[in-house]
Amino acid sequence: MIKGLGNLGDMAKMMKAAQEMQTKMTEAQAALDTIIVTGESGAGLVKAAATAKGELTGLDIDPSIFDPNEKEVVEDLILAAIKDAQAKASARMESEMAKITEGLGLPAGMKNPFG
Repeated sequence: MIKGLGNLGDMAKMMKAAQEMQTKMTEAQAALDTIIVTGESGAGLVKAAATAKGELTGLDIDPSIFDPNEKEVVEDLILAAIKDAQAKASARMESEMAKITEGLGLPAGMKNPFG
């Protein structure tokens, strides 16, 4: 005699949960393109904007730093602002992904299995 679906019912629930997670991850990945973070250096003299995915979208440079004798300083400030924006983008991406996975009982820091 067959006693219901047993493990097959559990498998169907797991598959449905995996599909829902994949949908949420896809939506979150798309949202990361619209989230903008700003990195700074030189006490705000140089600002770099990036999406939460880390794509650089803009630079804002205070004209007071353009001294021809300090070209290397300006270059360093620009690089520092970009690196700061990228670090903030990475942190924001992790934060957004954690929001999705926290309710699923997945281990902390688990990478996106669908990305």
